[in-house]
Amino acid sequence: MFGALAKSLFGSANERYVKSLNKVVDQINALESQLEAFSDEELTAQTDKFRQMLEGGSSLDDILPEAFATVREASRRVLGMRHFDVQMVGGIVLHRGEIAEMRTGEGKTLVATLAVYLNAIEGKGVHVVTVNDYLAARDAETMGRLYNFLGLTVGVIVPNLSEHERRAAYAADITYGTNNEFGFDYLRDNMKHERGQMVHRPFNFAIVDEVDSILIDEARTPLIISGPTEDKSELYVAIDKVVKNLDPEWYESDEKSKNVTLTEDGVEEIEKLLYAEGLLETENLYDVENTQVVHHLDQAMKACIMFKRDTDYIVKDDKVVIIDEFTGRMMDGRRWSNGLHQAVEAKEGVKIEPENQTLASITFQNYFRMYPKLSGMTGTAATEAAEFWDIYKMNVVTIPTNVPVQRIDEQDEFYKNTTDKFQAIAKAIREKHEIGQPVLVGTVSIEKSELLSEFLRKEGVKHNVLNARFHEMEAHIVAQAGRFGAVTIATNMAGRGTDIQLGGNIEFRMEDELRDMEEGPERDAALERIKQEVAEERERVLQAGGLFVLGTERHESRRIDNQLRGRSGRQGDPGLSRFYLCLEDDLLRIFGPDTMFAKMMNSNLADGEAIGSKWLSKAIETAQKKVEARNYDMRKQVVEYDDVMNDQRKVIYEQRAEIMDSETVDDVVVDMRHDAINAIVTAACPPGSYPEKWDVAGLKDGVSDILGLQPPIDDWMEEDALDPEMIEERLVQLADKVMEDKISETEPEIWHQVQKSVLLGRLDHHWKEHLATLDALRQVVFLRAYAQKTPINEYKQEAFGLFSVMLDTIREDVTRILMTHQLRMAPPPPPVDLPELPDFLTGHIDPLFGTDDADSSSRATGSEAILGSLAGSPRAAVGPGGSDVENPYADQNISRNAPCPCGSGNKYKHCHGAAK
Repeated sequence: MFGALAKSLFGSANERYVKSLNKVVDQINALESQLEAFSDEELTAQTDKFRQMLEGGSSLDDILPEAFATVREASRRVLGMRHFDVQMVGGIVLHRGEIAEMRTGEGKTLVATLAVYLNAIEGKGVHVVTVNDYLAARDAETMGRLYNFLGLTVGVIVPNLSEHERRAAYAADITYGTNNEFGFDYLRDNMKHERGQMVHRPFNFAIVDEVDSILIDEARTPLIISGPTEDKSELYVAIDKVVKNLDPEWYESDEKSKNVTLTEDGVEEIEKLLYAEGLLETENLYDVENTQVVHHLDQAMKACIMFKRDTDYIVKDDKVVIIDEFTGRMMDGRRWSNGLHQAVEAKEGVKIEPENQTLASITFQNYFRMYPKLSGMTGTAATEAAEFWDIYKMNVVTIPTNVPVQRIDEQDEFYKNTTDKFQAIAKAIREKHEIGQPVLVGTVSIEKSELLSEFLRKEGVKHNVLNARFHEMEAHIVAQAGRFGAVTIATNMAGRGTDIQLGGNIEFRMEDELRDMEEGPERDAALERIKQEVAEERERVLQAGGLFVLGTERHESRRIDNQLRGRSGRQGDPGLSRFYLCLEDDLLRIFGPDTMFAKMMNSNLADGEAIGSKWLSKAIETAQKKVEARNYDMRKQVVEYDDVMNDQRKVIYEQRAEIMDSETVDDVVVDMRHDAINAIVTAACPPGSYPEKWDVAGLKDGVSDILGLQPPIDDWMEEDALDPEMIEERLVQLADKVMEDKISETEPEIWHQVQKSVLLGRLDHHWKEHLATLDALRQVVFLRAYAQKTPINEYKQEAFGLFSVMLDTIREDVTRILMTHQLRMAPPPPPVDLPELPDFLTGHIDPLFGTDDADSSSRATGSEAILGSLAGSPRAAVGPGGSDVENPYADQNISRNAPCPCGSGNKYKHCHGAAK
């Protein structure tokens, strides 16, 4: 009560904060008349002036008022748009690393130019992150005119760019791109062996457009780069042989979930079998050293016991082909994940295809937290403010609208079933269509869109159906959704980033109708005609009531509902919004069919009858909050597990960077060799033990295997005062002498390159194996909960131990290779450019369900993904002759990803383009 009273008297914390920013806006406005008098050259020169001020000790905050005023004046001249005062407030919020929540149509794209320009002046690079490639290219082109006028460079990252083009785009003052492109480039950079091959610069500042979509909706699915694993056919076959000898009393099976669990007796028996076959590192099946074996054992038991031939799969042409359990059709090309398909192949005795293995992965949470300053903008973020603060430490600031909102948000209408609801929706749309009021219908899925489309056809209502697959076409149609009598059906994400203007969008009509018309009087006349038509149509739409937004059901998140509502009532326009619900909606089924609410609806409502109630709407909102909390917990779990890997990822990537940047890595190699010797001696001669207890045979084997030496250890053992320190010191001297002799026979520059290559190669190999082990560990660690242990804590402990083992293995491997391998000098190859890193399979994969949508044309949302299939081996860039002689298409400027003109069916870069 007292809180509400204080809020009414003093305003909310958000209102007070926004009000405090008006002082800065007043300073910006005071400079407007002065900058209006500048010539274009003087206005452009402001950028150099600001850079000199920064070099002289001024901060970005010091130059903010004048910089913002400069952008406003430049925008008025170049784009014909002048920033409103509330947009200035939004720019300040973005510059401060916060989230600006601005309603649809308030000009967020223009707001971003203020903070982008100010932070780009330093020359450290600013990244503008968008939800799809179309928006990235569109905004880079449109706003790039403004930045170029002010003397800044602009780059854009889209798929199919070459490494050189990407490097140039990242070197620009401002770089536009999608979250997936930025993330995958970061991962690929940390797989390269030369600093010159990397495309990213050090992270500085990023502005995320539609920040709720990217940092919330997509945050549950990490970015993954994968490649084929080493051949493990023998392991699959060996474990399959063991599993086929299992006694049915040793396991319990659950046909519903297709899971097989070993009994206590079964664990003991299978440990004996696996150990006898030499498949276990230790006798205990569940020791950490046997994590991979446990994973393969689980999959082999599923394959042999739960998956039936000719029911779940068939064997065709010596291949295992999955059968769709719903349709009974063969699913050629589809494979079960996590080694299950390979286990079935081993069971059937067919060729075992290698599984894909994670080479690098990162969550969006950990990627974007690497930016020293991160900000975002969207129309809907307040409902997720707690998550933004917990995960990203970003405050959400609600920016007031430039003109008061006139949209009317009506109460929800409730119906008994889907048919009644859709009949009512179709009727309402027809009524609005007849009076010319434009209607935007939001659905939750493509299936619901098609179902509603059928109802509208029966009503005779002409309409457009969009499903967020083709961004550019989608944007053009959504942009015209405000025209007189237009009816547009769109999924919840369709058209985001595209402004719906009443009467139609002039820019999009120009692009559609005047694209092929040359500059001149005829084009100018056509443009004036379009402007007049849009103005007249706008008046007709205003008379009809503005845009009517209709939701076919409530979404799991209130934020998605608010996004849909926000498409109406732009810039003070009139508008209307209404949601239609029924008992069969996914969200309402959370209440269950036996609740008092459901019984009341079924018993009291006649067919086709609707009710509306504030109480029901409140109940729906409560359900949405519960679902939002559940989804937040799922995202939080993903980032908790990735945080463990992220700490290790930072260590590995920092180590790689140091190796690449160092002229020589002698110190690192020497330390590794000495540490390896210490580990050999410590394992064989534990401190404080008597010499007769030492493992002399083990010491000899370790020295021979890792150092390639055969010292007289037996003679040393006869010495009275011998201790482990003396053995270690002698081994160090011997090893150092061998290395000195080897180095003296090789040119220093070549030897440094060899050391770097070995270090990076072993680091990458064992990191890849470590990721595979962590993947397997994560899939089974939840079983620790049955032992009253917290899975995440167990995962942290096991992952730390595995990381330590990996570092020890890298140290031994590097020492073994440099000590035992002979360097043979081959004739120098012809000079070539640095080869591009091979492009791997890139995926945006759900960690819980393993799903990955391979449709690269669709926007990757929380349930969708991007799959990029890219170049092959690193040497593919150099053809047989190393020149253009064998390429008859070299002068035709063919895209690297286009089909080769020779008709081979391969991409140009894999065919004749490989010789470029």
